[in-house]
Amino acid sequence: MKRSEINKSLVEMENFIKEYRFALPPFCHFTPEEWNSKGSEYDEIRDNMLGWDITDYGLGNFSKTGFSLITIRNGNLAMKDKYTKTYAEKLLYLREGQYAPMHFHWNKMEDIINRGGGNVLIRVYNSTEGEGLDESGEVQVYMDGRKLTVPAGTQVRLTPGESIAIQPYLYHDFSVEEGTGPVLLGEVSQCNDDNTDNRFLEPIGRFPAIEEDEPPYRLLCNEYPRG
Repeated sequence: MKRSEINKSLVEMENFIKEYRFALPPFCHFTPEEWNSKGSEYDEIRDNMLGWDITDYGLGNFSKTGFSLITIRNGNLAMKDKYTKTYAEKLLYLREGQYAPMHFHWNKMEDIINRGGGNVLIRVYNSTEGEGLDESGEVQVYMDGRKLTVPAGTQVRLTPGESIAIQPYLYHDFSVEEGTGPVLLGEVSQCNDDNTDNRFLEPIGRFPAIEEDEPPYRLLCNEYPRG
């Protein structure tokens, strides 16, 4: 991705968040220049990859496969003695036409919440013993205190305010319902570790390769200088 495309996407998400009156923590507003002056007192942000994030899953087609996000809080499964939080929270921003590919988590349970905007569609499948896609079994889903049983491959619709609980080994993907507009999602979960806890149905990457065609508006969560 070009840095200019990343910058544009971050500003777009930032403005959408303001529209829905969700106040971000101070570190989300640090400029790249300010990060150069931040010492070790901010290591929790660096070590736990808090802050702005962009994924195109290494496919180089962000407008179709990928989305923008912010990790607001997170623990660290590899540094449990130093960081004792057992939970995480994110905001995700998807435009119409963007897609998050089919995957599950071995360990993390998460709630996906529609915080505002359009409708999000989450397709669900059970996984097989060999971690494939169970295309025939019925799937139990839990939405805002209600248990439902749906056929494999059902796209569960979340309108603003609605949520779904995603259990480990439950395959799921995300897209935005056509004609409803961009959507702001919340994610409340156990600790997040994108390096060890994502099982994608098809092998893909995580962070984009960046072409530096202009200065960064915000540093991404994998770009912080050490304090």
